[in-house]
Amino acid sequence: MDMEVEEAGMAEPTLDDLESLPRGGFRCRLCHVTVANKPSLDDHLRGKKHQRLESLRSIRQDQELRSVFVSGFPKGTPASELSDYFEAYGEVVNVVMDKDKGVYAIVELQDREVLEKVLAQPQHSLGGQKLRVKPREKKDFKYTPPRKQGSAKREQLSPEKLAQELCQADDVDAQMTRMVQLFEFSEGERRLRDLLVTLFQEVFLEFFPGSAILPFGSSVNGFDVSGCDLDLFLELEKTKKFQASAKSAPGPPAEDEPDSHSEDSILSDIDLASATVPEVLELVATVLRKCVPGVHHVQVVPNARRPVVKFCHKDSGLRGDISIDNKLALRNTRFLQLCTEIDERVRPLVYVVRHWAKQQALAGNPFGGGPLLNNYALTLLVLFFLQTRSPPVLPTVARLKELSEDEEQTVVEGWDCSFPKDSTQLEPSGNKENLCALLADFFRIFGDYDFPGCLISLQEGQPLPLPSVLQSEVGSKLKLGPFNLQDPFELSHNVAANVNEKTALRFQRCCQAASKYCRSLQYQRKSSKGKIWGLVRLFQPGTAEAEVPVAAEFVINLPLTLAVLPAETHELLCQARDFQLRCFQKVCAGIAFILQDVLKCSCLEAQQGSEEERQAVPEGKQGEQQTEAKAGPLSAGCKRSLDEEEADSSSPSSKRPRTDTLVPEGESMTWDCATWHKVWLGRRRVRRQLRGPQPDQQQAAGSLELEAKVSEAISQQEGGGKPADPLFHFSVCARVRADAFVKQDMRISLCFEPAPEQAAAFQEFFHFLQGFLPRAVEQHLAREA
Repeated sequence: MDMEVEEAGMAEPTLDDLESLPRGGFRCRLCHVTVANKPSLDDHLRGKKHQRLESLRSIRQDQELRSVFVSGFPKGTPASELSDYFEAYGEVVNVVMDKDKGVYAIVELQDREVLEKVLAQPQHSLGGQKLRVKPREKKDFKYTPPRKQGSAKREQLSPEKLAQELCQADDVDAQMTRMVQLFEFSEGERRLRDLLVTLFQEVFLEFFPGSAILPFGSSVNGFDVSGCDLDLFLELEKTKKFQASAKSAPGPPAEDEPDSHSEDSILSDIDLASATVPEVLELVATVLRKCVPGVHHVQVVPNARRPVVKFCHKDSGLRGDISIDNKLALRNTRFLQLCTEIDERVRPLVYVVRHWAKQQALAGNPFGGGPLLNNYALTLLVLFFLQTRSPPVLPTVARLKELSEDEEQTVVEGWDCSFPKDSTQLEPSGNKENLCALLADFFRIFGDYDFPGCLISLQEGQPLPLPSVLQSEVGSKLKLGPFNLQDPFELSHNVAANVNEKTALRFQRCCQAASKYCRSLQYQRKSSKGKIWGLVRLFQPGTAEAEVPVAAEFVINLPLTLAVLPAETHELLCQARDFQLRCFQKVCAGIAFILQDVLKCSCLEAQQGSEEERQAVPEGKQGEQQTEAKAGPLSAGCKRSLDEEEADSSSPSSKRPRTDTLVPEGESMTWDCATWHKVWLGRRRVRRQLRGPQPDQQQAAGSLELEAKVSEAISQQEGGGKPADPLFHFSVCARVRADAFVKQDMRISLCFEPAPEQAAAFQEFFHFLQGFLPRAVEQHLAREA
C-alpha cells in the first residue's frame, strides 16, 4: 500500500473496483455507486462508505486465508467440541456452524501457521467419525447493507388486520381518521422517497445543467398511500437556455460551467429545443440505466397520453416514472394540497372512497388503461361533492381564481391555473357536518346521478348540461362518455373518459347499495356484541351490491337543446303552445325511432288519456283497445311493429306517413314495448367488426346507421329470427317537465315501467339506455333538422 494513500486516510482501490464509463464517468463496483467525473470519484474514494467497505473486505479476505471448511462430524455436534479439537493445533478464533442443517462448519484459526499445521495432518476424526477438512473456498466480496427499519414500503395491510383496527374505534369519524393513519406513508418511506429525489437531482444536474427533478402526484399531493408510484417531472427549461447560450457564445466556457460542445457532454448529442419528446425521453432513459445506482427495468413509454420513462428502484421495489412535459400535473398537485389544507375532512373522505371503490372492483388498475376509475378521478369526485354542500366545504376553482393575487396568476399550456398559495387567506367553511354524515350523503347523491347526461365541473362547482357544453369551444375537444368528469384546469380533458358504460353503471349501483347501508344502525353505531360495523361492512366486496332492491321506477331525463330543431320552430317556440307541442312530438318520434329502428324493440303507442281513465277501463277492454291500436294508423311517435314489417315485406316499399302531424292529447305519450334480443351486450366488439380497418362516412363511430347494423348483427348472432317470447315487456311514458322550455333547453322525462316479474331482467337494459338513448335521440333530431 502506498504511504501517501495511508497518510490520506484511504485505501488504494484495486483495478477491479473501478469501471470507466462513457463521457468521463466512473462506477465503483465495491459500493455500487456511479459518479460523473474524476473529482467526484476522488471524493467518493475518500468517503466513509468506501473506506468502511475497503476495511471490511480486507478483514473478510484475511479470515478466508486462515479458515478451514470442516464436514463429516455427527449431526448436532456443538461448536465447542470442534473448537476443542482444533485447539490442539493452535488458537481458534471462531467457529461458525451451518444454521440450516448443521452438517458443516467454518473454523477460523489464529494465523496462517496454525492453518498449515491443520492441513498438514492427513487424517482428522471426532467422535469416532472421520472429518473432511479443506481450505475455505474464496468468494468475491459482496456487501449487502442491512435494510433500515421503515425504509421499505409498509407491510401490506390484510383485510383482517384492517377490520380489527377499525372495529376498535369509537365511531365512524374515528374509523375514517384511522384509515388515513393506516394507509399514509410511514416516516421511513417518506425519507426513502426524499433520498431518491435528491439522488435523481444530483445525477441529472450533472448531465442537464440547470435542470430540476420535481415530484408530483400521490407522493406529495396529500393523498399518499404506502407503496404508490413515485411520479417525477424533469424541468429542462433552464437547460435549454443554457444550451442555446453556449452555442451562441464564442470561446471556451467558464471554469464553473460544463462544455456543451465537448464530446464528453451529453448535450452534444441532442438539441433540446428542437428534439422530439421521445428523443429526449430516450436520453433520460440512458442516464437512468447507466448512471443512477439501484435503478433497473427502465422503459420508455412514448405512446401514453403523457409520455414517460418508467423505472424501478431495486433495493426498495419502488416503481416510478419521469415525464418532461407535464407542468399541469404540478399545478394539480398543488391544488390538491391546498384542498387538504383548507379543511381537515378532505383527506379521510378521499381515503375511504378510494378504498371502497377498490374493494368493489371499481378502481385500481395498476397497469394503466382499462375501464376502471383511477384515484385522481375519485379524488376529484369527492372534491366536487364537497363543493356542492350547503354551505360548501370547499370553494369552486372559479372562486379560488377570484381570490388569487396578481403575483399568484399562473397560466400553464394556455390554461388558467391561478389560486392562492396560502390556505390561510381563505375563510373557513361554515359547514359543520361530520365525516359519517358526509360519506353517507356522498353515496346517496351519486347513487342517482346523471353521469352520461352532464359534465361534472369543479371549475363551476355544478354539473353542466351536455348540450351547452358541446356548443362551447372546449366541449368540441372533450371526449365524452358514460362518465364525464372535467379536469379542474385542463378543461378539455375528461379524467374519466376511459370508463365504459358497465363500470359507470356499476358505480351507481354500488353507491345505491352503500347509501342504503349507511342508513342502517350497523353503519352508524359501534356493535356491543363484537360484530363488524361501520366502514368494515362497507368495504366487503360485492355483498352490499347484491342487496340493492330493484328500482320501483326507472327514469331518464332528456336535456335536448332546441338548436337541433328547425330554425322557424326555434323562433316561434316560446310564442305559441302549438309549436311547443309540435316540438314535443318530434322528440317522441325520435324516441320511438331509436327504440324500434335502432335497438329493434317492438314499439306500440299505448292508450292516451289520464292514468285514472286508463285504470277505469276493464283489463279485457284494454287488450281490445291495444288490438285496435295495432290495426289502426300510427300516431305521433309510433312506429310499425316488427310483426307488421315482416308481414309487409313482400309488398313494394312505400314512403312512411309523417308522424309529426298529430298533436298528442296532453303533454305525455306512452308506448308498450318488448325486447327480443340482448342488443346491449357486446356492442363495442360488433361495432369494431362492422367498421373494419377503413370505415366509410356512413360507418362513423356512433352513427345511427351503424348502431342499427350493430343491433341487427347481435340479433343474428342470437339466432336471427324473433323468438317465441320476448325477453321482457316494458312501457315508457314521455312527459314534458315543468322547466321544459327554460334557457333554450327542452327537458323531457322518460319513465320506464317493466312488467313486475321482469324488473330484474329489465334493469340491465335500462342501465344501457341511460347512456345510449339521450345521445342517440339528440343525434336523430339534429339529423332531421
